[in-house]
Amino acid sequence: MQLDTVDLKILAELQQDGSLTNVELARRVHLSPSPCLTRVKALETNGVIQRYVALADPKALGLGLNVFISISLKEQARESLAEFERRIAEHDEVMECYLMTGDSDYLIRVAVADIGALEKFILNQLTPIPGIEKIRSSFALKQVRYKTALPLPSG
Repeated sequence: MQLDTVDLKILAELQQDGSLTNVELARRVHLSPSPCLTRVKALETNGVIQRYVALADPKALGLGLNVFISISLKEQARESLAEFERRIAEHDEVMECYLMTGDSDYLIRVAVADIGALEKFILNQLTPIPGIEKIRSSFALKQVRYKTALPLPSG
């Protein structure tokens, strides 16, 4: 799908506030409601807009510890990678999981309440996954920047 400047304006507004009504969105991007809704539906249909979510405050939910965990697997066979990915996706604490290059096979970010919850997660959830060779954790001391809106091309 080729995005024009109006599509990019719609995306910019929705990335800032996905709960905008169509009427308010149309006003902000200088369209009438019907063509605005048609464009939003096209963005959804073409997979440019994947879904709408509510972003919760981790601290308000008692999840004060953000931890990045490097996980090395014993082997790089396709089946081993697929099994690890399937198993890691089962855990709500895992916020992100990336297959990496270099020494570390995977990098995950977990949100947990405290060190005790992290220890429990590592011992009870991670270590039982077959094929894990090494686990290393790094703690986020302070969140300097967090955003969910992707950078958009100039239109």
